[in-house]
This record gives sequence, structure tokens and C-alpha cells, in this order.
Amino acid sequence: MIDPRFYAALGPVTVRALAPSGEIGGDADKTLTGAAPAERAGPDDLCYFEGKKGATALTSSPGACIITPAQAHLAPNAAALILTERPRGAFARLVPSLLRPRGFAAGAPAIDPSARLEEGVVIGPGAVIGPDAQIGAGAVIGPNAVIGPGVTIGRRTSIGPRATIYFALIGDDVNILAGAAIGEQGFGVAGDASGPVDVPHLGRVIVQDRVTIGANSCIDRGVFDDTVIGEGAKIDNLCHVAHNCTIGRGVLIAAFGGISGSTVVGDAATLGGRVGIADHRKIGAGATLAGGAAVFQDVPPGEVWSGYPAKPLRKWLREAAWISRKAGARNEGE
Repeated sequence: MIDPRFYAALGPVTVRALAPSGEIGGDADKTLTGAAPAERAGPDDLCYFEGKKGATALTSSPGACIITPAQAHLAPNAAALILTERPRGAFARLVPSLLRPRGFAAGAPAIDPSARLEEGVVIGPGAVIGPDAQIGAGAVIGPNAVIGPGVTIGRRTSIGPRATIYFALIGDDVNILAGAAIGEQGFGVAGDASGPVDVPHLGRVIVQDRVTIGANSCIDRGVFDDTVIGEGAKIDNLCHVAHNCTIGRGVLIAAFGGISGSTVVGDAATLGGRVGIADHRKIGAGATLAGGAAVFQDVPPGEVWSGYPAKPLRKWLREAAWISRKAGARNEGE
């Protein structure tokens, strides 16, 4: 479900009005009010479906499904179909007619009257707090920080200067350092006949208690679901956690770490500096990724991996030693 604290519904909109130039199957007068992933879409939702070869039919009953003509039979319960060869691109272009991220009204005061601040909150000069934001007792909002509409900041949490927090629920005793950007849209691009288009991100960021997020680090909100930073996780400066990631409890991420979308990092894992992880990977609980590791595979719990591409440390050391011996033998023979 799209969180109304962060997104305003613009509907209802009929399928016919939403896609006037598209090929429509089923009930063109069906009204829509929201958007959802295909597997969870309900009777008032727009979704899209791009099934791979051998994909099974959707069991959900969306109000309208954007789908290719060749796969139209895979959405048997949809009230309406919007037929196109590029469903994801069409979805990206149509969603802004249904949902809009909440923003700041022109001329609004720096601290919106609807914001709720508990006792002892300290607001630095130039800070902006949006409508319906909630800030817990003892929290500190640094100079020129921006707290977006509907955002919740927990008790005793510190938000550094110039940090920006949107589409996020922040726990207690969290420390977000200067310049961090929490809840921005992630990198998702689709294409259609008109060219590339940004895919809307309609999710949130959840930062649990006692997390530290370093200076100028970025945590992207999810596409539909949440990006989650687990309790007690510590993220260094200049790190990036992409959309839909789950970072477990007590995870340590050193500087310049980059974690691609929909990756799950298990509890108490440790990532050295400049570690990069490909999308949709699973890093097991207690695993260690050595500095500079480039991870393209799932990492089992408790293992230590290193290298580019990353592999178990013992294997990487053996291969490095073999290469060194071969290179040395070649030099001696010259």
C-alpha cells in the first residue's frame, strides 16, 4: 500500500483517460486510484507485467495491467488491460497521473504549522520542516537540514547540517551526519518510443534505532516496498544503499561502499571500504567482505570474501599466490 503520509492520490482516473492513445482491453471505464506491483495489485490499482519466457499467470486482480499483447493472457483477472510492447516504460509515464509525492507549498513557513515537535527539540538556523512531520523529544535538527512532509524522526536522534530526509521513518537515537540524503528516488530507468524515463519510486526508507549514517551518504527509498536499515547498523561516509535493500542489524559498512538495488545484507555482516555489491544479491549473516571486493554472487553466512570479482578469501589468496609465482618465474627466465 502506498503510504499517504508521503504520496497524494490524484484519482480516481479512468483507464480511458489514463491511456487515451493506447490500446485498451476490457473495461476502459474502470477507475483507478493507486499503483502497485503486479503480484499485489488490487481492484483500484494500476500495475505492469513483464514476464520472462515461461512466466505463469498473475493470481492478483488489478484494476488495470499494462502488458504486452503477446502476454495479455497472463493477466486473466485484470479488469482492464493497457497493451504496449514496453509495459515498464508506459507504467513510468502513467503513474504521475495517479500519485504525486507530497512537497512543500510555495511560501510556506520554514516550520510548517502542522508539524508536531515534542519537548526539547532543537532546530538549527535555516532548517526546514514539512507538513505533518513528527519529531521526537530531544532530537536535534542541524542548520539547513530539510525534513520532508510526513517524515518521522525518533527521540534523541541527531540530523546533521544540510542533511535531507524524505519519505522516511527514522528511529530513536539515530545519528545522521552532515549532507546525508535519505529517501531520494533511486536509479531506475525504463524506455519507450519517446526515449528513457525515470521509474517512479513510491516506497519508503525505514531506519531503525541506534543507526549511524555517515556524511554525504545516500539511502534511496524503495520502488514499492521499503528500504530498511536495521537496528544498530553503522554506515560510514560517502556510502550508497540503493532502493529496496535490506541492511541487517549491526551491519558495518566502511567508506565508499555501494550496494545495488534489492540486495539483502544479513545481520552483523562487515563490508570493508569501497566494497561494491551487485543487485539482488544475498550477503549472509556475519559475512565479511574485504576492502575493494566486487561481489556478483551470493555470499554464505560467516564467510570472508575478497577480490574482483569477489570469491572466498582462501581461494583468492591461492590464486594470487599462483599468479605471483608464475610472474616471478617468467621474470627469472628473461
